[in-house]
Amino acid sequence: MRDQVILVCCGTGCMAHGALSVVEALTQALGAGGLAVPVRAITKKTGCNGFCEHGPIVRILPQDTSYYRVTKGDAGDIVAALAEGSVVERLLYTNEEGKKVHSQQENPFYTQQHKIALRNAGLIDPADINDSMTRGGYEGLKKALTMRADAIIRELEKSGLRGRGGAGFPTGRKWRECATYKGFPKYVVCNGDEGDPGAFMDRSIMEGDPHSVIEGLAIAALAVGAQEGFMYIRDEYGLAIQNVTTALAAAREKGFLGKNILGYGKDFDISVVRGGGAFVCGESSALMASIEGRVGEPRTKYIRSAERGLWDKPTVLNNVETLANVPYIITHGGEAYASIGTRGSTGTKVFALVGKVRRTGLVEVPMGTTLRKLVFEIGGGVPQGRKFKAVQTGGPSGGCIPASLMDLAIDFDTLAQYGSMMGSGGVIVMDDRTCMVEVARYYINFLSEESCGKCTPCREGLRRMLQILTGICQGTAISGDIEELEGLCEVMSESALCALGRTAPNPVGSTIKYFREEYEAHINEKRCPAGVCPDLTRFVIHTESCSGCGQCKKACPVGAISGEKKKKHRIDLSRCISCGSCRDVCKLSAVKTVSKTEAVHA
Repeated sequence: MRDQVILVCCGTGCMAHGALSVVEALTQALGAGGLAVPVRAITKKTGCNGFCEHGPIVRILPQDTSYYRVTKGDAGDIVAALAEGSVVERLLYTNEEGKKVHSQQENPFYTQQHKIALRNAGLIDPADINDSMTRGGYEGLKKALTMRADAIIRELEKSGLRGRGGAGFPTGRKWRECATYKGFPKYVVCNGDEGDPGAFMDRSIMEGDPHSVIEGLAIAALAVGAQEGFMYIRDEYGLAIQNVTTALAAAREKGFLGKNILGYGKDFDISVVRGGGAFVCGESSALMASIEGRVGEPRTKYIRSAERGLWDKPTVLNNVETLANVPYIITHGGEAYASIGTRGSTGTKVFALVGKVRRTGLVEVPMGTTLRKLVFEIGGGVPQGRKFKAVQTGGPSGGCIPASLMDLAIDFDTLAQYGSMMGSGGVIVMDDRTCMVEVARYYINFLSEESCGKCTPCREGLRRMLQILTGICQGTAISGDIEELEGLCEVMSESALCALGRTAPNPVGSTIKYFREEYEAHINEKRCPAGVCPDLTRFVIHTESCSGCGQCKKACPVGAISGEKKKKHRIDLSRCISCGSCRDVCKLSAVKTVSKTEAVHA
């Protein structure tokens, strides 16, 4: 009898679409009497598979068949197919050529990925430490226990691993600096306070493979001489907190944490600290202040946390993804890791690919992969025949890269050179119906609300930027506003206290640099080229293109569209709220955008 495993993705996204009911239905179907299944099948709840848009995902091993958008009603067909040795064709993924593909290796979303940080996510039950160990879990820690601290750090230095939280500081250098200080106690901290809109990389790792992060933090403790560690996880990440807590208890039972780890005379344990959700607490010194029970505000960095961090003791802080890479590096060697990616940015990077793209989800690719490959080959490009316009990288403090620069390599230095940043790994794809001024206003509004307000450049600079950008979007801007924004960008980037304030101008600076004509159209012509800003946009129906299908009339939330079926429709501009719903549903592109001035004469 061959053992088969039915893996059901139970990451947050799939759970929201009923993954737990799929698990229950599959378990019931396998246990139903009279069903002649010639295999022993086990249903396992795993972490995120990455292809979030097509969840819940069910993957069957060892034949590696993947089913997408599975519901509990599909369970009987899946189990029946197992019994027959066949597949459920309707649940397979259909590629661009219309061909059904069975395995993830054939799915274009997965074929060009290289998984290191996500190596176990989607394959193991995060609540079962034995499952993790069958895939090499804690082998890196076992090896590190036999090594001198300096040898561990040397492997990290050889690997070239840089911090995946956004700053890109060399991990080995940070560890070595902390190791040189003689103060005791020392601390190691995992930053799981992922606060970027649209980002869920760290969340998925903690939910799907918490053991790799715990193991990485334990190795860091061995390297710097710490006996106590903290995992700071934002409170909204309920499943991540649950799975990490379960994993910590299991690691203690196995002897990987606690006193005299595996008999090597080393002591180390980890506590979970729940963050309150302040974006600024992603900054290292603010995060440490929060752990100490103080207000999460950054401090000046004339003294680094490696010397005086948590409770003024030497402290190493790394983010979730950084730590998930560490066991791989120790197990396989720093040189093996450095052979992946580019010279200055080694290894792989996990991205949350979202926005106006066909295939959204969690992606891990080698550093140096181009934006074009990420968006068009893995993501499948922009849907509905829309034109690609820009991609925003690096979270709220990142920049917008235009279509003309899509062949840029994704690495720390290249993105920074063109006005953006790697950040934690959020990638938001935008089409030609995206207003770049509104994008900048959205992020500055977010950062203005999340600024701790401790330093004047950030507090007042963001407030003033928001006033100007709001005025541009509402049509009240005046000549000179663009130049004032540019001046604010320069002042903030040079004088703000922490990285939040210094990088906050990136959305404004990059959109002005690459899309200045949109700013000028808003200010000089009182027109939003993308047709997004309600105060500058009106919608009209070109009657020569209208078929009278009535879809726009149904979509209008205020009843501003009139017209009989199969006859030309019209928009009552006195009632229209410029929401754009009519344009979104019109398949004939009969709904056009005009400025308020043009609408008066339409």
